[in-house]
Amino acid sequence: MGYRGKVVERHQARELRAQGATLAEIAEQLGVSRSSVSVWVRDVSFEPRPRVRARRRAPNALQRRRQAEIDELLAQGRARIGDLDGRDLLIAGTALYAGEGGKRDGEVSFVNSDPAMVELFCRWIRVFFDIDETRLRVRLYLHEGLDMEAANRRWSEVTGVPLDEFRRPYRASVDRSIRSTKHEFGCASVTYSCARTHRAVMGLVRALLSCQGLPG
Repeated sequence: MGYRGKVVERHQARELRAQGATLAEIAEQLGVSRSSVSVWVRDVSFEPRPRVRARRRAPNALQRRRQAEIDELLAQGRARIGDLDGRDLLIAGTALYAGEGGKRDGEVSFVNSDPAMVELFCRWIRVFFDIDETRLRVRLYLHEGLDMEAANRRWSEVTGVPLDEFRRPYRASVDRSIRSTKHEFGCASVTYSCARTHRAVMGLVRALLSCQGLPG
């Protein structure tokens, strides 16, 4: 896009800001980076516009039946799993790492967009391995236009890793085929650089996958 296109976008950004649009909303609507929007509108008076809550339609009969089935099966699942003891957590974390963890020697790494998955991994590695907390690192992958500060705070809470131990984030280009609210806080990569720890992890993974006690 040439210089003239940028002038048009800048003018549109200033108009939207004056109407009360947030930086993220403007960036998403115009398809530009939030940092560019911030520079363009920094001298524009801003007063947040009130949020209008859309009225939700009552669920139909099919939706109610589906939700009832989901709730019933969730309750059954919780009853079957129950509380995890030490061995359960060891096996659950090992299975999680077998599917989602990094296999390269020298570094324990886990990448996911689901906070519950990342939290379970962090709990597992802290419980079963003698790690140095100062060597845990987090890197975020977040689409342009989404709130990086909010994402940093969220993932710091999930991982228990302080913000000053976060690596430089990766900003992905906006993908119009993905809803902006699908991964509001992006994807987190948690790494722990230690060859011995990684080999211990992979020892558990191989032991689990070669276990002879699995039902046929």
